[in-house]
Amino acid sequence: MAVRLMKQCTCLLREATRLVPTIAPVARLRLAGVACKTLTSSVSSPSSGSLTELLGKEQVFTPYPEHQEVDCLIEKATRPEELLELLGGDHHLHHNHAALILIRLSYLLSEKPKEKALLVEDARFQQLVSQVNSQITSVWHGTLVKLLRSLYTLGLPQTSKELQSVEQEVRWRLRRLKYKHLVYLAESCAAFMREQHSQELLAELLLHLERRWTEISDSRTVVTVMVKAGHLSESLMNRLEDKCLELVEQFGPEELRKVLVTLAAQSRRSVPLLRAISYHLVQKPFPLTKGVLLDLAYAYGKLNFHQTQVSQRLAADLLPFIPSMTLGEVARCAKSFAFLKWLNLPLFEAFTQHLLSRAQDVSLSHLCSILLAFARLNFHPEQEDQFFKLVHDKLDSVLGSLEPALQVDLVWALCVLQQVREAELQTVLHPGLHQQFLGSKSPKEQSTFQKLVHINTTALLEHPDYKGPLLPASAVALSPSSSSKKMTPLQKELQETLKTLLGSTDQGSLEVVTQYGWVLDAEVLLDADGHFLPPRDFVAPHLAQPVGKKPLPPGAKRIAFLRWEFPNFNSRSKDLLGRFVLARRHMLAAGFLVVDVPYYEWLDLKSEWQKGAYLKDKIRKAVAEELAK
Repeated sequence: MAVRLMKQCTCLLREATRLVPTIAPVARLRLAGVACKTLTSSVSSPSSGSLTELLGKEQVFTPYPEHQEVDCLIEKATRPEELLELLGGDHHLHHNHAALILIRLSYLLSEKPKEKALLVEDARFQQLVSQVNSQITSVWHGTLVKLLRSLYTLGLPQTSKELQSVEQEVRWRLRRLKYKHLVYLAESCAAFMREQHSQELLAELLLHLERRWTEISDSRTVVTVMVKAGHLSESLMNRLEDKCLELVEQFGPEELRKVLVTLAAQSRRSVPLLRAISYHLVQKPFPLTKGVLLDLAYAYGKLNFHQTQVSQRLAADLLPFIPSMTLGEVARCAKSFAFLKWLNLPLFEAFTQHLLSRAQDVSLSHLCSILLAFARLNFHPEQEDQFFKLVHDKLDSVLGSLEPALQVDLVWALCVLQQVREAELQTVLHPGLHQQFLGSKSPKEQSTFQKLVHINTTALLEHPDYKGPLLPASAVALSPSSSSKKMTPLQKELQETLKTLLGSTDQGSLEVVTQYGWVLDAEVLLDADGHFLPPRDFVAPHLAQPVGKKPLPPGAKRIAFLRWEFPNFNSRSKDLLGRFVLARRHMLAAGFLVVDVPYYEWLDLKSEWQKGAYLKDKIRKAVAEELAK
């Protein structure tokens, strides 16, 4: 189409050059000067030069006028009245001035909602808006996008024909706007478009941002679009992630922070991008401020992305900032590292010391966050007595008035850390509290009820003097189990090896659901001579639904197999997370001999014979340790 248009224009110019001496109006053809010179350069007529001069006198696009006095007045105005007075004066206002006045008005009134409302009702303002509307096609691109933002900021109603006219003009020009103008619209107007239901304009803007994504050439642009518009379009976000990978070497700390926080806010775990960012965080020696470090820790924790060197750097760089942190920042930081499952002892000891030094100012919410973080990582501070005294003092008077789920979380955390008191157990095991979680289909409420069962188990097994109340047996029997989850490779191999080892399915039980809120991978029963007994034939008080009736023979021992997967441990550690430490402790308190099967030992076993021998050896060691006590 472009080639055909060029041919037609060339023919027209050739014809025009023949008629120039007699028909002067032809010289008023509205062609751009540059285009005119290009097209007429190939014309052989001797009068082509004169036509070029004539056509060059008038151009299609009016050039931006020179800086005038009125421009200075607009820029220097400090009151809306000064700007409105320009309309009635003797100043010569060109097509851009009315728009510039509106832009300046929105800037001056950006934080003055009352004056903004009065201005919209002013007759001179209405005249100004109408003038802009009548000249809208002559407003330059950069001014136009700023004008749209200004009208949104000034609060013009969506039904305003002037606002609709500007929106329509922007839509018509989207294809001609530079990418930086599109970015400006996304940065400053996308939120207004969503709120004011300008969905068509927003959809076209996102489409053009996506189609022209290859025009992005700097880090600021890609980060700005990702932060402001990435969440509005899945396909655009995919393009922006690719561009981030291309430009990540140019990113500074602030760009890295914004990208990571944006990914975290959208829960987008883009592994290639996270790996690239992690590499540059580790390799580049740029200093990181406290705010950047806190945001990075939050983002990595939210995305559950574990990178050892990054975690080490975050912990090491944060340590000097601890004395200057607020208690809210300490709580946030502890929570982020708990999500990362990264226990850095110096850092967490510093958290504890900082908290105790400001004990009078500690709010309950901050203390709760820190306590839950400590429980997740099974962290026991050196100043354990002072820390838990502070916790109990804060909770004693308010525990019963908190949200039920929060009550359960806090008491469960104290159970994990072996610091729970009878009064706290009684508060959450009260008959009225568990009813709202019983039988719920919500995963969150099921998790809360599971914790209630663990608290009940703690009271039952670890507090022999506890008088009650306890959860009813019917409620414990209905507690949700993890037996319906998809089997992991380690779980499948362990069960197959145990079946081979036992020889008969009657000699042991797999996936044993206990009344303690835990599911055993396997349970076997050994007599005094070390032979397997069928566990289903004997009394089993630990089962949620007992089946056997025979009493255990003298010297018999129950053995529980507990499988520990990679996610059950602290990052880069062989220390179990608090939840699984509690499970193991409960099984020991219930009278079991525990056989631990951690993933890092099982992975070293290559043959079936090695796996069987490994389990036999584990059983012998557990029995020997029991006999040695």
